[in-house]
This record gives sequence, C-alpha cells and structure tokens, in this order.
Amino acid sequence: MTQPCDLTAVEARRLIGAKELSPVELLESCIERIEAVDGAVNAMVARCFERAREEAKTAEKAVNAGDELGALHGLPLGVKDLNVTEGVLTTFGSPIYRDNVPDKDERIVAALRQAGAIVLAKTNTPEFGAGANTNNPVYGATGNPFDPARICGGSSGGSAVALACGMVPICTGSDTGGSLRTPASFCGVTSHRGTTGLVPSDRRGIGYTTYNVQGPMARTVADTSLMLSAMAGDHTIDPLSGPVDAAGFREVEEIDLSTLNVAYSADLGFAPIDNDIRRIFEERIDKVANAFRSCSQRDPDLKTAIEVFWIIRGVHFIAAQKERYDNQRDLLGPNVLSNVEAGLAMTSAQIAWANKEQTRLYREFQTFFDDVDVLLCPGNSVPPFPVEQLYCDEINGKKTENYIEWLAISSGITLTGHPVTLIPMGLDHTGTPLGLQVVGPRRHSDKFVLGVAAALERLFQTVPDLARPIPDLEKLKQ
Repeated sequence: MTQPCDLTAVEARRLIGAKELSPVELLESCIERIEAVDGAVNAMVARCFERAREEAKTAEKAVNAGDELGALHGLPLGVKDLNVTEGVLTTFGSPIYRDNVPDKDERIVAALRQAGAIVLAKTNTPEFGAGANTNNPVYGATGNPFDPARICGGSSGGSAVALACGMVPICTGSDTGGSLRTPASFCGVTSHRGTTGLVPSDRRGIGYTTYNVQGPMARTVADTSLMLSAMAGDHTIDPLSGPVDAAGFREVEEIDLSTLNVAYSADLGFAPIDNDIRRIFEERIDKVANAFRSCSQRDPDLKTAIEVFWIIRGVHFIAAQKERYDNQRDLLGPNVLSNVEAGLAMTSAQIAWANKEQTRLYREFQTFFDDVDVLLCPGNSVPPFPVEQLYCDEINGKKTENYIEWLAISSGITLTGHPVTLIPMGLDHTGTPLGLQVVGPRRHSDKFVLGVAAALERLFQTVPDLARPIPDLEKLKQ
C-alpha cells in the first residue's frame, strides 16, 4: 500500500485541500521514511522535525477552518544546504559555517514557505557546491539510493536522494554546471533549470550571468512545475528577473509529441561521454523516435564550451571565495582551492575571450533551433562512480583535464541559458538511473519545455526500460 510520503506533490496537495489527507499525517510519514532509510544514504542532514510538526498542525487548522491555501500548503520540503534557512543550521558543507544558524530565510525559501511548504530538513551538498560528488567535511558523503557505494551526483545530491527515497515530495536545488540535472539523472528524479532570472535570487554575487540558477526538484514533471509556481517571480533584487506568470506553472499542459521536430545528440558535439552511456541513450531514443514528427541526430556548435565554462567558472569562484581563500585557506577543500587558483592564474585576455565566445555560442545555438523544436541529450556522461572518488578523472581511457570536464554534457547548456527539464529514462548498464535533458528552443520557453517533458514522461511509462526507476527501500532499511 502506498504511504503518504510516496504520493506525488500534486496528489498530496489535492488530498490536503479536499480534507482527505492531513498535513500532520503526511509529515509524520515523511519523518518515518527518513528515519527508516536515511542511515544508508545520508541525504537529510540538519533536521527541524519539531518545528515542522508545529507548522503541520497550524497547516491542518487552516484547512479545517476553510482558509485560503497556498499552492504548496502542507507539503514537506527539503532545502539544499546552500540555501539560507531561518533557525536551521546552514553550513554550505564547510567547517567554516559548522555552527551557522541564520536568523532569516533567503528569498527562495521564504517564498516556498509563504506558499505553504513546511521545511523538514536540509539536504546534503558538496562544500560550497563545488563538484558533483555530494561529500563534505561537515556531514560526509551522500550515497546513491540505487547503490550507496556510488555517488548520487551534485551539488543538489541530498535533494535528489531524498526525493528518490520518498523522504519529501519537493526539494530545492541549484545549478551552475549541472547541479540540478546531474543528481536528478543519477537518482531517477526530475529537475528544471529555468531561464536565468525566472527564479529570482537575492544571493547571486554576480547577477548578470547565465552561470547559476535556483530551481525545483521533485519526482514528476507536474510536481516540479507546481513547485516552480511558488519559486518563480519578478523581483528587483535579481537584475535578470522580469515579468512572469508564475501561477501559470501550477499545472502543466502537455505538448503533442507528434507535432515536434526533435534533434538528439549523445555528446552535444564536444562533450566526452562513456561509450556505454552513448549506446544506451541512442538505443532509447530509437525506441521513442516514432512518437515525433521527425527525430534526427544533430550536434549544436558548442566545441569551445569546456574552455569557456572553465574560465567563467574561475571568475565566479574568485568573486565568491577570494576572501575566504585569503583568510581561511586551510579550511577550504581541494575543489574550491583549485577553482580559485585557476581563476587567479587567468589573464584579462582569456576572460575577455571567454565572455565574447560565450555570446557567439549563444547566437549559434539560436540558429540550431531554426528548424528544431527541442533538443534531447543525456543527463550524465558517465555512470555514478565510487563515493571515495572526488571526481571522474578518466572517460573511455582518456584522462580528463580538470575535475569538471566530465560534467560538460550539462555545463555546455549552462552557457546558453536555455531552459532544461531533466527526466528519468530508466536504468543504465550499472543498474543506476540515467536521465534525459529536454532542452528548450529559446530562453523563456520554460512552459513549453515542461510540457514536452511531461508528454515524454507519460510516454516513457509505457515503454520497457524507460519508466522512472524506484530504489529498493527494503534493502536500504537493512
């Protein structure tokens, strides 16, 4: 029998509104699941169960009183430990902030709570989000729910694991080079990297950039979009924010797949990718190709994306970490140190080239969509590797140049700023999930991308090997 914690966010919210499910009952089910399986995966780190219980009781009273309810009323929420949370330990995965308890929520968390979500716990993340292995010196490693000895991805790894295991129905995430998409891909859940500014942030140090965004994570496209309706908005604090119909995301309108001209690419024309991942991706695209008006293999022009992203990343790490590097260097991990030091070694000519080249890549990407409605590519380039391994240093026998090169399949899309929805597409050859990136034709095409992803999600449920995989919870409990 399905437990309340296994309900989709949309269904749980409907039942709460209909007085058929108590927010208290849902919360207790989530807590019970956390206590049963989190010991195996270490996803939920700083917990605020007692505060959440009080808020759930208040939410129940509001339902019984007939009050107007928010879009997320009564839904337990996992918050990535890079998000600042009032009254709840926020470490950013760093010993520097081991005892940091903020007195105010950042805008995104405040917006979700205003919509009725109940913060239940913080989810684990790499130190300052650096790297796609969710492991830090404060809380340790988070394991993949399908094989805890392997990584779950990052930097939103704790959120992805919590969702896959049914610990909560919705979680926050953020994405620079794939931090929403890689863990969702490795754990068999859904995420949406929206157009920059769609989810306004009061904590982006460099505001005029496609580099970093905040976004929703859930188990289905509809749940992800529902959560986005509370996160999206127009706020002057973010220079790339603008007018948006946030309420329009509360329900997803599926796009008719038979009307679409689809392009697919296993490597985007430049990204190193494991031979088995390439093979499985192409086999699964072939299984659904007849659902589209047309479906053809085609690579965009992103050949310089790895170098461009590395330089821009260095600039952002200097902006975010230079003061800590100067004053608390001994407390910083190798990923943060290598990024800052690489950034400091870059010349003004290199930085100027990278910014100019990013604009060229963006413009070339627009021409790619002149006769293509959507681009499909894998969510990850390699299968999850052992948690003890800091990053993937070799693909198909060739050494990677730096610790983020293996993330190029996602970071290339970061440079263009196009919206991307990540959905599961079954298991790979190692028995861990493989995801699909659904890339939109232009910035601000978020509703369209979510609609395509929702239609694909429905189709995948009917195709062998493509349905959303579920981890073995009984095995995790043991």
